[in-house]
Amino acid sequence: MSRKEEIRDQALRELQAQQVLMLNGHFDFGNGYHGAVYLNPHQLFKHPSTIWRFAQDLLDVLPASILDVTEVVAGPVTGGALLAHTMAGLLDSRRELSRERMLFAPFTAAGGFALSDFYRKTVAGKKVLVVDDVRNTGQTLQRCAELVREAGGTVTATAQIYDRMEAIADAGVPNIALAEYKAPENYPAASCPLCAAQQPVTAF
Repeated sequence: MSRKEEIRDQALRELQAQQVLMLNGHFDFGNGYHGAVYLNPHQLFKHPSTIWRFAQDLLDVLPASILDVTEVVAGPVTGGALLAHTMAGLLDSRRELSRERMLFAPFTAAGGFALSDFYRKTVAGKKVLVVDDVRNTGQTLQRCAELVREAGGTVTATAQIYDRMEAIADAGVPNIALAEYKAPENYPAASCPLCAAQQPVTAF
């Protein structure tokens, strides 16, 4: 097993041990669907040291060719932006002091994802790594990549802590996940077999 495979394997175990990646539950996702697997962002971000650790690991599995050219780390609020901010700082700490400092840019979610004028100027002409805490359909990362390009930036890659391995949208660049876990099918709330089996909705 390679070093990167060891990091990914350990990360998946730690995500479960810390109840960030919650398996075999009954979750109401708030969008009309229920399912048995959930990435709990509250558990992930409540201790800054937790996201710091997983951000370090994600940097360790990202190809050096991507990290070397990245000038901005960007992510959607809230989880992706917190991860992006942490990764930008950690990446800076790994570089020579003579290099330009890393930049950070958050995508706002009001009325659909967007970049403010300030952050459009931040990414213009820059190479941008777009990150999020979890990839579900991939549509959020795809939209964020579009916003970077519209602002004149170049997307180097997309990355996330956990990939549900069910993406239907592609940002057109390499995608790197720290941990991958094929989630079971999600169900419309009205026909959820977990509800039919009278399994209580998981509370946390």
